[in-house]
Amino acid sequence: MSMVFGYAQNRDSLFSTDTLQQAEGVKTQKLDNQRVYLFEIHDEIGPGATRITQSAIEEAIQQNVDFLVLDLNTYGGLVTDADSIRTKLMQCPIPSIVFIRNNAASAGALISIACDSIYMQTGSTIGAAAVVREDGSYAEEKYQSYMRNKMRATAEAGNREPDIAEGMVNPNMIIKGVTKEGEIITFTVEDALKNGYCEGKAESLEEVYDLMGLENPTVIKHKVSSTEKLIQFLVKPAVSGVLLLLLLGGVYFELQSPGIGFPLAASVLAAILYFAPLYLEGFAANWELVLFVAGIGLIIAEVFFIPGFGVAGITGIAAVIISLALALLKNIDGFDFTFVPASEIGTAFLMVSSVMVFGVLLLIFASNNIASTGLFKRLMLATEQHKEEGFVISAFSEKKLEGKEGLVLADLRPAGKIEIDNVQYDAQSDGEYLLHGTRVKVIKQQGAYLIVKAVRT
Repeated sequence: MSMVFGYAQNRDSLFSTDTLQQAEGVKTQKLDNQRVYLFEIHDEIGPGATRITQSAIEEAIQQNVDFLVLDLNTYGGLVTDADSIRTKLMQCPIPSIVFIRNNAASAGALISIACDSIYMQTGSTIGAAAVVREDGSYAEEKYQSYMRNKMRATAEAGNREPDIAEGMVNPNMIIKGVTKEGEIITFTVEDALKNGYCEGKAESLEEVYDLMGLENPTVIKHKVSSTEKLIQFLVKPAVSGVLLLLLLGGVYFELQSPGIGFPLAASVLAAILYFAPLYLEGFAANWELVLFVAGIGLIIAEVFFIPGFGVAGITGIAAVIISLALALLKNIDGFDFTFVPASEIGTAFLMVSSVMVFGVLLLIFASNNIASTGLFKRLMLATEQHKEEGFVISAFSEKKLEGKEGLVLADLRPAGKIEIDNVQYDAQSDGEYLLHGTRVKVIKQQGAYLIVKAVRT
């Protein structure tokens, strides 16, 4: 059968003879013992679709299959990822077939004509590939020009009419009997068959295999990896919100206790889980990650090294909020937010700000009540360790130091040392930065620490 051997001789002629025979109702000889690798894209074209395509092609080559079949249904997506998928399909050494179930619009049209053969389900369409923003308005001419040339070059490589491919992007392209000025081409199944942009109409994959001339093919279905499923789960808005709460909570509780412990580790893990999938999906850019780290650095410097709370702290908080919000948006080329509607930018900032405000209120409430909950009590050691039983107690547990005054020996940032009646004690302020020599008053004894505040004179 010419469609198999024709590929090795001339990629452009693949299925051309059989297509004419099938259109004329001529019976062709069936091919037996053929192996088909099947993968699906039923969502927006983006980094996830690119990764799935790359993985499917690599697995198909490894499995040494005869055909690569894409089950496609998409309204479009990112131009950059559509071009990446197009390139991978055109460079694939295995004959590629696309089955359009319902839509192959915009980026989906580019991907479809990059395949060696196109089959369409009744009622499906292909075309409308002009580059638009998410609010539906047309993007700048430089993006339209890029897409026109990509569509045209892809059609030429697949031995399809390039003017029609360009007409799917350019409303000024006039093709006699196909389109009028001001119309962007969108083909139905019949239109696509008539103009050479479809090899056959099929209602199922089984019918596609039959039209391809395959007799009982062995179909290997692509399985999405666990890593890919995890990425898609983590980029959901609800999950991102929870991760923001964990990030904020970890920082808050770490500042409430000296040293480095579990809260900080939880906060770091939440930050990684927040940014990593967004980075892989093409949302978070390098500069947004740098901005986030810089913001955290400024906040730490404000808390531990700079007295009071001023420019560094405010700048750090602003940098963190901006980086967290912009990481949710599909900006391209670094600072280019051309395709991001103003409403989406507002939504991202509102989400991040709301989560942080809600988180602060929740943490204030939790810090006062969590110790009395049944769950927390089960996690704490409740057994009293009496001195008579041989346990060592703190140096001042038997002293009544609340209300006493002393001097700061080592700056409280907020932890440090103070001196009361010529005796040194570990102490912690209530969040205020207190310099050496500041007079303080003990307001609470907490474990091995004294909680103090500055004495105002």
